[in-house]
Amino acid sequence: MILPGGLWLAAFFVVPMALMVSLSLQTGNLVDGFRQTFHWQNYTYALDTYRDAFLRSLWYGLLATAACAALSYPAAYWIAFRAGRHKSTYLVLLLLPYFVSYVLRTVSWKLVLTDNGPLLGPLRDHGILPQDFHVLDTGFAVVSGLTYNFLPFMVLPIYVALERIDPRLVEAAHDLYASRAQAFARVVLPLSLPGVLAGVIMTFAPASADYVNAEVLGGPRDTMVGNVIQAEYFDNGAYPVASALSFALMAVLLLGVFAYARALGARGARSVLDVAAGR
Repeated sequence: MILPGGLWLAAFFVVPMALMVSLSLQTGNLVDGFRQTFHWQNYTYALDTYRDAFLRSLWYGLLATAACAALSYPAAYWIAFRAGRHKSTYLVLLLLPYFVSYVLRTVSWKLVLTDNGPLLGPLRDHGILPQDFHVLDTGFAVVSGLTYNFLPFMVLPIYVALERIDPRLVEAAHDLYASRAQAFARVVLPLSLPGVLAGVIMTFAPASADYVNAEVLGGPRDTMVGNVIQAEYFDNGAYPVASALSFALMAVLLLGVFAYARALGARGARSVLDVAAGR
């Protein structure tokens, strides 16, 4: 039964990944072609040249993940424990904007944050903000866009984990004279932790590798590694360097996932995967 899924992953993940690793060790150009020379210097050159963009991507991804967690947990908690029979309605409303194209949502965020837009324009006109104040072309705008675009990746795993908690456990904590804060800290939060960690993994990886938000909302000093990879592939034709950057980014993200799995242990890691899958 795992054969169809295994073949799908082999065709669209394992094979392209092997080709990318092979390409990252080649030398040449678009005119003369590329040949395999096991040129490991592609990695050192790529990481030395684009170190700032690489580190900036991880930092922006970490900030966006933390912001998503701070915004998602209260929303998921309220839907799981307070929404009653309207849970499905609130989940649909939460996900409704994400039926629109990713690029259109990012461009819409740009219209909101523009200097004369509906948010900052009135504040500047009334003298609340200085005339030279701006949000676009800053790291804050990029992180805001990442947070907005990847919010469901955090909300849904946390909601699934909270939904699985038996309310009788919270009632038992109150029967043992635990306050609401104590019941949350000792019962709800530990049981929902696999959902939080699953959300972190599912958010941090795509947010760190994103390039649309930095392209639309950021400035020259906010370039992320995804923008560099795109430029190396499509503008410069430096396929080996772009492949080296892509594989290095994937390796760092996978190391983060394995670190979470090791910190949780085998049982905790399996719980994270179950929550991510909605089981």
